[in-house]
Amino acid sequence: MTTAKTVADRMIGDAFLAGETVILDLDGYIISLRSNSSALLSGLNKYFAHVVGTGNPNIEVIAVEGKADDFGFEFKDWAREPGKKGRKDAYSDLSDGRLVQKVRTGMVFLQSENHRIAYGPCLENDNQVINFINAQYMNWLQQNDALICHASGLAQDGKCLGMAGFSGGGKSTLMLRLMEKQGLGYVTNDRLFLQKNNGDLKAIGIPKLPRINPGTIVSNPTLEHLIDEDRRKDLLALPKVELWELEEKFDVDVEAVYGAGKIAPKTTLGSFLILNWQREGDSKTKVQKVDINQRPELLGAIIKSPGPFYQYSAGSFFQDTTDLPPGPYLEALKGIDIYEASGAVNFDIAASACLKILGGNFG
Repeated sequence: MTTAKTVADRMIGDAFLAGETVILDLDGYIISLRSNSSALLSGLNKYFAHVVGTGNPNIEVIAVEGKADDFGFEFKDWAREPGKKGRKDAYSDLSDGRLVQKVRTGMVFLQSENHRIAYGPCLENDNQVINFINAQYMNWLQQNDALICHASGLAQDGKCLGMAGFSGGGKSTLMLRLMEKQGLGYVTNDRLFLQKNNGDLKAIGIPKLPRINPGTIVSNPTLEHLIDEDRRKDLLALPKVELWELEEKFDVDVEAVYGAGKIAPKTTLGSFLILNWQREGDSKTKVQKVDINQRPELLGAIIKSPGPFYQYSAGSFFQDTTDLPPGPYLEALKGIDIYEASGAVNFDIAASACLKILGGNFG
């Protein structure tokens, strides 16, 4: 079977890697970024500005700008999670690594203990390069006993409110509405990690900007500048259901929009809100405390697959057939207040409840 080094040599080929390097300091985990594209490195330096640092790297990530190439490998589709449609990722396992192909763009990524390479039209698909870089940090967190959650997070006075929801539940819309409040910090948008530390349950975010759909933008005046006025009018003319499900991603630069110092990447988990409401219907919106042990179905909104890039510390890879047991999540969330938003979708009611929960005065 082909080795990771053999594939790495083919991917880098005669590409001339630029002299400059971007160094990221992720809570002491140091990642070095190199590329044959100075433009890509400049963009990554800007995107990760709040975590750019110095130090001896733990790992190196190389991004090679080039034409899409499958390198002659046959790729197998990675199974999508419940509620997700269409093909997204495909993979091919090596003797000591894994190749992951992004079906839509043709980008190919090499993941192994010694090689981490993104190959293809990187500039055009820089978000996928960013995700690959973050996957390395996520691997390190999980290898150090952190649990991955499909959740966003906001912090106030050192305490984080995690917010999870079933597919299309609106957790990003709710989070960005709350971000305008004084004293609230952005922890993460879509991946929240829980890690026990000296009796506390740490809530850790990854350095990824909120990536949102048009429905979130047109409902929030602070974000209107992300699209032009004509496009906004067209979007508002769409049926609500169609607008809600429209997939067209925009990045929100948190500090540019909400002010410097608004990012709080690591704090202590204080509570969790699960959005289990419905877009259709007119039932009353309720936010109330629940016992997650009595409502195990709600864990489905929190539990997240590590995905095709996850490599265990022993070197083997996570498989899409691997079970995701609820036990570790139930154990981690012991003593944490869990709330459920049910009934009709109502962001005003949910935002008010969140502020009370964060302030410790939810009745």
